[in-house]
Order: sequence, then C-alpha cells, then structure tokens
Amino acid sequence: MASHVTGTHSGAAARSSAHTGIGSGWVVFAGVLMIFGGLMALFSGIAAIADDDVFVTTRNYVYEFDLTTWGWIHLVLGVVITLAGAALFQGATWARVVGVGLAGLAMLANFLWIPYAPFWAIVLIAINALVIWALCTAPSPSEH
Repeated sequence: MASHVTGTHSGAAARSSAHTGIGSGWVVFAGVLMIFGGLMALFSGIAAIADDDVFVTTRNYVYEFDLTTWGWIHLVLGVVITLAGAALFQGATWARVVGVGLAGLAMLANFLWIPYAPFWAIVLIAINALVIWALCTAPSPSEH
C-alpha cells in the first residue's frame, strides 16, 4: 500500500511539472545558469563602460577594441541572455533554441575578452558550455 501511495504521488508530480511547461530539471538548471551568466556579463559590461581603470588592457591584441566597446557588447549580451534565461522558466521552446545560440555567442565574446579578465572569462565560457549541454540534453516537452 505504501508503494501505491508513493507511485501516485510521483505520478501526480510528474503530471504537474509537465503542465507547467518547464520540462525537466536540466532546463531549470540552464535557466539559472543563463540568468547568472547574463547578470555577470551585464555587471562586467557596466564596469568596463563606467571605469576603464578596472581592467588591464593587453597591447597588440588581435581582437583589440576600445574597452568601452567591449563593455557595451557585454552589457547588451548580458541583458538578452538574462531575459532568455527567464523565458526558459515559462517553458518556451524558442527560449531553448535562442539560449543555445546566445550561450555560443557569449562563449565567443568571453574568449575574445580573455586578455581583459582571463579568469572570469574562462569561468563564463565554462558556464555557457554547461548551458548548451543542459539545453541540448534536456528532453523535449513532448517527451513528458
């Protein structure tokens, strides 16, 4: 009898999570990481725009832009990634596709950002790689 109650409870929980549209824990994981990574990109963009003395610039770097330009790139990417991460909680399928694309763009932007903040850029590259993995391996809403 106890197994019957447990089975009923987990079945009800599975049905309720399927109705919310979120899908799986991997989508929630990716959404949290996207919001975190987006906010961190946003804050580093604000720091680069507000005070150029925060970052050390490398001379003769192939992808050298003005630090304020990099700040605006990170600020815009951060806002868009944060909004797409929040959309993942609504269960939007488009948010999964856009999330993979934005995480790829963020990985590229952070790779080019390595001379300015090497440790932090590598951490954000790893976070965005986890986002891509989580969004690609999460089951589709139709599989529930």
